Amino acid sequence: MKRAAAIAAVVVVVALSVGAAAALRRDSSSSTLPTSVVAKTTFVDFLQLRGEIRPVRSVVLTAPSTGSDLQIVELAANGSKVAAGDPVITFDPTVQQRTLETKRSELKQAEAEIDRTEAEQRRRVAAARTELDEARKALARARLELQGNELRARLEAEKFVIAAGDADANVRELEQKIEGEQIAAQADVAIARQKRDKALFDVQETERILASLQVRAPAPGSISLLPNFRAGGPGRPAPEFRRGDRAWFGAQIAELPDLTAVQMTAHVDEADRGRVQAGSAVRIRVDAVPDHELTGTLSDIAVVAKPDFTTWPPVRNFDVVVKISDSDPRLRSGMSASARVELDRLNGVLVVPTAAIFQSGPATVAYVVGPRGAERRAVNVLRRGRDQTAIASGLAEGDRVALRDPEREGGAK
Repeated sequence: MKRAAAIAAVVVVVALSVGAAAALRRDSSSSTLPTSVVAKTTFVDFLQLRGEIRPVRSVVLTAPSTGSDLQIVELAANGSKVAAGDPVITFDPTVQQRTLETKRSELKQAEAEIDRTEAEQRRRVAAARTELDEARKALARARLELQGNELRARLEAEKFVIAAGDADANVRELEQKIEGEQIAAQADVAIARQKRDKALFDVQETERILASLQVRAPAPGSISLLPNFRAGGPGRPAPEFRRGDRAWFGAQIAELPDLTAVQMTAHVDEADRGRVQAGSAVRIRVDAVPDHELTGTLSDIAVVAKPDFTTWPPVRNFDVVVKISDSDPRLRSGMSASARVELDRLNGVLVVPTAAIFQSGPATVAYVVGPRGAERRAVNVLRRGRDQTAIASGLAEGDRVALRDPEREGGAK
């Protein structure tokens, strides 16, 4: 009897020890689970975007079309403030200065050619006029001699008539010659003047190009240097333009933004395109201004998707524009920013973190953590978002739910 009682006592002690250990293990497991409290609040689903701040209006300063290679010798620093008329970009003017000297020399030669042509034509016309005057005098003498023909013999009289006719014909011929010389003179002078006008245009055009090699700020503002895409390469971003770089015709080198009105440009993956709509509310955080959250509206979504070759394989996404309703004087063009686009909103619903909802076969479940461990409950999801999930039934306000699967931790029942 005593031996049987002793064995029973040992069995009871062992059973109690095992139960206590299991309870302790369950409590320990439950206490290490991260949890969250079910709250009745507003459910907001959003889409996270990355982009940059851009001005609504800006002036882009470009390289001029000069017909020659362009090398930057002076360039304003990125972010520097300039006044209207201040030089921002200066290109090497050596080639154009030599060209201008050549064109000016050609202009002087063309002007001298006009003077020589006019002087030569005046000399030729004056010589023809002198010859005409002599011919007219000879005609006058021949006509005087004709007056005595009635007293001369017939043959001799005929000679005087012929001489008078020749003198008259010579006068008419010289008059036509003078007219021809004047027409020729006008044509030669016109040709010389066309050459002068062409040389003058070349000089003026070269002076214009030379002046365009120094790009000045059309308005006050802060300079934002743009990337030199020819200096970039596969897998590395294009650096900003700097002194010594060579530019191409029309290259966009710097931007003078009007920061009184700014917007955010970003991309939406084609998988999320159907979830966003123009007019959605957006909250923006600029990396360089972390203490100020901006508000805005999704104002524009591109119609056609574009491939993005910054990743491989390339993905396709849509360009979007967020209109920012407020601003901050610290904002600068090109600053990186993140935006939360509001996709859906439900007021007065039970909300839990999305991490607290699990799939167990066909059932959707959550684990309610209590004094006796984590209890699995089937739930009906009203709306699922990226960070939050709205619950239709299965949970109550104030329940504490696990954010990790307790069955993998060994604490569910």
